[in-house]
Amino acid sequence: MFTDSHCHLDFPELSANLPAIRQAMADAHVTRALCIGTTLEGFPQVHQLALDHANFWATVGVHPDNEGVQEPTLDDLLERGKLPRVVAIGETGLDYYRMGDRTYAQMEWQRERFRIHIRAAQQLQKPMVIHTRSSAEDTLRILQEEGENSNGGRAVGGVFHCFTESLEVARQALDLGFYISFSGIVTFKSAQNLREIAAFVPLDRILIETDSPYLAPTPFRGKTNNPSYVPYVAKQLATVRGCSVEAIGEATSDNFSRLFGL
Repeated sequence: MFTDSHCHLDFPELSANLPAIRQAMADAHVTRALCIGTTLEGFPQVHQLALDHANFWATVGVHPDNEGVQEPTLDDLLERGKLPRVVAIGETGLDYYRMGDRTYAQMEWQRERFRIHIRAAQQLQKPMVIHTRSSAEDTLRILQEEGENSNGGRAVGGVFHCFTESLEVARQALDLGFYISFSGIVTFKSAQNLREIAAFVPLDRILIETDSPYLAPTPFRGKTNNPSYVPYVAKQLATVRGCSVEAIGEATSDNFSRLFGL
């Protein structure tokens, strides 16, 4: 009934306990999960998860915050993006949160990396998994510059994952044809603004995720997250939208299937 649209089951906190996690998922009626690539070096393990388990799928990409890793070329992403059970490009985007002493100009490598991912997604006609932190204006601008708009013949869309931006950013992302995904953050006591956005986003454009092993929802905050906790995100969305948790589970699972062509 529930689908975790973004998790990192290849990370050591989770990979060592995969049989128990899969059982917990089944017990919680979490029937599917998307395993997210964050480096080219780690992609084989992510891809193998999707090959080994019929209810897992994979993405390929290099996280915008990852430095000192293999830099992706367009051919790298195209080659891996064509493999079986790879349904999206990402996660990709921009992250200026850890700029430190660097200038805006010194972050150009991140913007160029993002453009390469967009072009790969467009050539493959597969959606993108977008990460944006302290960088929403540039993220939206680059997407539009690269042809990601509702009128663009190349546009593939995708999802703004683990959404924590403003209502206006959500509105602009929706206008570009993207989905919005909510994580356990929406359950946090301090996240009232985010809950208001979750009530605003059309039901047919919402996804739910754990981003595990991070961001465990209340009442597990501070513990290692895993996909079996995604129903707690659905429960919070049901509360703010005034519907049943079953309706959220069904809608977000349908949205997942539609977005990723499953």
